[in-house]
Amino acid sequence: MFSSADTIWVLLGAALVFFMQAGFAMVETGFTRAKNAGNIVMKNLMDFSLGAPIFWLVGFGIMFGAGNQFFGWFDFMSQADYSFLGLSVPTPVFMIFQTVFCATAATIVSGAMAERTKFASYCLYSIAISLIVYPVSGHWIWGGGWLSEMGFHDFAGSTAVHMVGGVSALIGAKMLGPRIGKYDKDGKPKAILGHSLTLGALGVFILWFCWFGFNGTSTLSATGDDTLTSMGSIFMTTNLAAAVAAVTTMCVTWVRYKKPDVSMTLNGALAGLVAITAGCDMVSPLGAAIIGLVAGVLIVFGVEFVDKVLKIDDPVGAIGVHGICGAAGTILTGLLATDGGLFYGGGFQFLGVQVVGVLSVIAWVTVTMTIIFFIIKKTIGLRVTPEEEIAGLDIEEHGLASSYADFMPMPASLTGDGVAMTAAVSAAVSAPAVPVEQAIPVQDYSSAGHAPAEGTPKMTKLVLIFNQSRFESFKAAMNELGITGMTVTQVLGCGMQKGRSEYYRGVAVDINLLPKVQVDIVVCKVPARSVIEAAKRVLYTGHIGDGKIFVYDVENVVKVRTGEEGYDALQDEA
Repeated sequence: MFSSADTIWVLLGAALVFFMQAGFAMVETGFTRAKNAGNIVMKNLMDFSLGAPIFWLVGFGIMFGAGNQFFGWFDFMSQADYSFLGLSVPTPVFMIFQTVFCATAATIVSGAMAERTKFASYCLYSIAISLIVYPVSGHWIWGGGWLSEMGFHDFAGSTAVHMVGGVSALIGAKMLGPRIGKYDKDGKPKAILGHSLTLGALGVFILWFCWFGFNGTSTLSATGDDTLTSMGSIFMTTNLAAAVAAVTTMCVTWVRYKKPDVSMTLNGALAGLVAITAGCDMVSPLGAAIIGLVAGVLIVFGVEFVDKVLKIDDPVGAIGVHGICGAAGTILTGLLATDGGLFYGGGFQFLGVQVVGVLSVIAWVTVTMTIIFFIIKKTIGLRVTPEEEIAGLDIEEHGLASSYADFMPMPASLTGDGVAMTAAVSAAVSAPAVPVEQAIPVQDYSSAGHAPAEGTPKMTKLVLIFNQSRFESFKAAMNELGITGMTVTQVLGCGMQKGRSEYYRGVAVDINLLPKVQVDIVVCKVPARSVIEAAKRVLYTGHIGDGKIFVYDVENVVKVRTGEEGYDALQDEA
């Protein structure tokens, strides 16, 4: 007899865990460059789309078949009788729940290998991890295997899901090598900024929300007072660990980098979620807070260690979040579990089992994924060519010119009202030409009688390139000076800075193309020095990217409408 409440609860959890694919896609896309955004989305789509049928065809039987302590059975298309599992939900319900967990383990690798992996090679990896790597270690932990019999506890997958993905990411990123430009000739890491922290933050909030399903519905039941109490406790510990980890990471980066690092703090929240997943049902709120605290510190130093010591390029911090914090959370369960934990009088036995479980899974994944990636590398190759990497995987792997086609972000102060501007442009294009007899005659101002008087200030052109956010202040300052005309263009700019260092994910920012505003002004009546001083006053923030001002002498100016030249051409009188 199946339980309606249990079935609905598990199906709800499966839907939430499936939606984590969207969270991973947004985090990975935001933390990488725009030229690879489509490729990232495609890989996250294929993780699930390839993994789901593979897990159904073979993986589920390997993971949950009776088999032996190390391997389930080969059950093609999962047609065997699984009633021995003693579930209160139908087998298809349990199968889809486990399928989305398998997809989560697979998609973790995408971010670590981003921006330089062949799409076909990634698809083969995704098939391999869903076919054999994840199901075998999953059988040891959740399918009645040898770790399960020893008493190893991983409630929702800190090790079974996240550490498997994190170790796979470590092996893949190491064999793949760093992105072009990530390390200088001395091996010093250089910051490669992600193109959208907004997308990254959206992904983290989606994952945080879905993690309540990831952990909470791993009870596989929603009936009985004890289960209901456990569900509430799991939600509480899951949320608390994530929140404490985020605050901890913020504080650590604030001290280390002099400013709270946004992307690292987002990673901190995920680190807390990963770490609490193993013991969310066994630790108290205090234990969850301690796990979050440890994860919040580990993620900062873990990312730096991978980046600076191991020299492994991980654009999104997947190795630190899922590998390091997955292992740490599993081991901390052996210390903080209220029933059997070392700190609660349980002795060293449970802690020892947790350590053995972590080390054995690391060994399994390291060996198998090394073989898999080595075979792929020696056959079709793992990495795209340098030319393809520089151009971007969107265009080279998918024929996609841009994931943001026809989208050019412009501040409202530059564009004005969109409807009004469209109408003005249409009117200008469709307006009939002015009849010749109504046109103002073009006069010759080159004669001595019309030349500017002697002593007229010289004409100077100023080109200013600065942050978009300062445009309104700059425009107001120019208006006060009496500047009557300027040309405004959106550009991408960068410059070598020798001032105060700024950091992205613990690495000093060197040089990067960023959206800028370029303003061109030609002055004569208003002194160029006055414009420069006013611009310096309103544009200065003291941060990298305040901009530059270029000053040029102007030989001549011609007003097209009247034919006036020189000083007179710069005056607005009719």
